[in-house]
Amino acid sequence: MTGARGVQGYICTPHEKESNNLVEKLLSSINVTNIYFVTATFSSESVLYFPNKANHYILASFSDSVDLEPIYSKIPERLSFIFKLSDSLFERRSPNIKYMSIYFTRYVYGELEMSDIANIIAKRDKVRNLAIAQLQFLNPSHPKFVFPYARNVIMLEVEGEKTHQSDQKYCERTQREVARKGLQLVNLVSLSILDKLK
Repeated sequence: MTGARGVQGYICTPHEKESNNLVEKLLSSINVTNIYFVTATFSSESVLYFPNKANHYILASFSDSVDLEPIYSKIPERLSFIFKLSDSLFERRSPNIKYMSIYFTRYVYGELEMSDIANIIAKRDKVRNLAIAQLQFLNPSHPKFVFPYARNVIMLEVEGEKTHQSDQKYCERTQREVARKGLQLVNLVSLSILDKLK
């Protein structure tokens, strides 16, 4: 496994009428590398942990040196969350990331199992990045149910196909490839990138 890459995390916050202020704040930050407008599909396994979930989100990637405090003040009251990347399993640079599939594991896999997962997914040519992350909720009012697998998050960034449905099916096939090795990835949320704002 390699060290964490330049992008150190993602902020994901609901897109609302008041989101313009947040987007302006993110655009002005030199440590925010990309900003996307995305649609989110939460799995049946995760909906309990995401009350007041939205259909559309602002997704921003940031480096570890970004000061999040001024950004927090602009975040809408509805549930926002952050993925902090702790380890990059592999990376292939691509300007055409169109889909992110985010999973969790119910068990803490060791380095051997994570290497198996990385080797399987690395054979999937449209997966550009694979990283281990930690989920953190940003709003002061915490969800009713605490997500027990917050430290077991795995993020895939996928190069786009013709439609978001085909991207989803591609990720489902990737998930099945991993399952054949006896390693279970449970879908948390899928993010389809509709527009790149930065």
